Amino acid sequence: MLAEYGYGAIMAVPAHDTRDYEFATKFNLPIIEVISGGDISKEAWTSDGTLVNSSLLDGLNVAEAKKKISGWLEERGAGRGTVNYKLRDWLFSRQRYWGEPFPLLRLEDGSIRVVPMTDLPILLPALDDYRPTPDGAPPLARALDWVNTVDPVTGQTAKRETNTMPQWAGSCWYFLRFCDPRNETEAWSTKAERYWMPVDLYVGGAEHAVLHLLYSRFWHKVLFDAGLVHTREPFLKLFNQGMILAYSFKDSLGKYHYPSEVERDGETWRLKASGEVVEAQIEKMSKSRYNVVNPDEVIREYGADAMRLYEMFMGPLDRDKPWTDEGVQGVFRFLRRVWSVYVGEDGNLGTRIVQGTGETGIIRELHKTIRAVTQDIEGLSFNTAIARMMEFVNSALKAETLDQSSAEQFVLVLAPFAPHIAEELWSRLGHTDSLAYEPWPDYDEALLVENTMEIPVQILGKLRGKIEVPTDSTREHILEAAKMDPKIASCLQGKTIVKEIYVPGKMVNLVIK
Repeated sequence: MLAEYGYGAIMAVPAHDTRDYEFATKFNLPIIEVISGGDISKEAWTSDGTLVNSSLLDGLNVAEAKKKISGWLEERGAGRGTVNYKLRDWLFSRQRYWGEPFPLLRLEDGSIRVVPMTDLPILLPALDDYRPTPDGAPPLARALDWVNTVDPVTGQTAKRETNTMPQWAGSCWYFLRFCDPRNETEAWSTKAERYWMPVDLYVGGAEHAVLHLLYSRFWHKVLFDAGLVHTREPFLKLFNQGMILAYSFKDSLGKYHYPSEVERDGETWRLKASGEVVEAQIEKMSKSRYNVVNPDEVIREYGADAMRLYEMFMGPLDRDKPWTDEGVQGVFRFLRRVWSVYVGEDGNLGTRIVQGTGETGIIRELHKTIRAVTQDIEGLSFNTAIARMMEFVNSALKAETLDQSSAEQFVLVLAPFAPHIAEELWSRLGHTDSLAYEPWPDYDEALLVENTMEIPVQILGKLRGKIEVPTDSTREHILEAAKMDPKIASCLQGKTIVKEIYVPGKMVNLVIK
């Protein structure tokens, strides 16, 4: 029997449980197959299958059979379906110094009392030695002046609890304290909790669903039942971020090598010292595989902004992605291009940045960028937001000028992704205060409306050129513009057009002979 599974009855299914199968085999008990799919003469069949030897359940799969037998029992008043929760009793004490002290007093008469609210919070004493005592007591037992106290209610001598709470104690309600962090009279005020809660977005690994999320939700529901919070659930939305992986390199003997010990040779990797071909794999970062990326080294070579930006640019936030040096180098080059848009060779504001009204084309590109980045941030699509900023920088480098207002707005858009370079550029644009307190830029819907469109022009089904025409152009105007385009006109010279095809907004095709 398993103590944590079921209660009140003993059930044995030797044909479909490994432990029961071993027991039945040892004591020569009958083994009756009730789920087809395996060979029970050799071992228990523990996978899904179709029920047999089961009366009214024959022919059903396991899930269907569970549902039907539960309904059958409920119809006859013999039982009812229930959910078997697996939330276990929580070991909530630690024998270490750090952690929240338990607000309990052990009195000389053997009773235990809760520390009065007026004496909270209990602060940890200063200790020179954080190790357990020689007799195995927790480190706090060393602080005798702190341990030995007097119960303020009864006047009896008492001892404080020397165990401390685990780190879970704080992490189960930190979000509530964030609502009212400077409140010195209570954990949080009702007004602040009602204003801020629930949490809109929780970002964490998939393992949080059965660890932190499970316990913080349990804690929050207890607080709800006690009337201390107004929401049943603490978090509205959960987002599981992916993991950053890295290449590992293993030789024919199974030994791992540092990336610095190998070099690429076409599609293969070789050891620099011997030329031996090694196996390259994308794996979870691990010291044993020598594939851990040291952030200090990345920051030292490329800067913190490049590292931040690359982590967001690697791919969708919820996917696992491999780290590559080439990738961070590419993002570093992008930041250098951003710098060159704003800063001249002398280190001052470049001549491209001008006062007054800017070019219509670059302003339209900026507002497209603001809209795209705004929407991508809302959707946690940071990689596509960065790609859109890269497109804008390419356009800005092609433009002769960039007006001061547009230059400032792009810096504000860049700031959440690359805050350090953004602050530097903000300063060079003439500002003395941090941009951190600036409002997020708005985009003008009117500037997002395209006034022109690009139409591919084919001759006998082959692309020969493209024309740009106003979006409200008629069919006749577009066909005339196509025939007047220099490239198209040269192809038509000496030919006769026998048919003109225009697919609205898509293409022009001229059939000639």
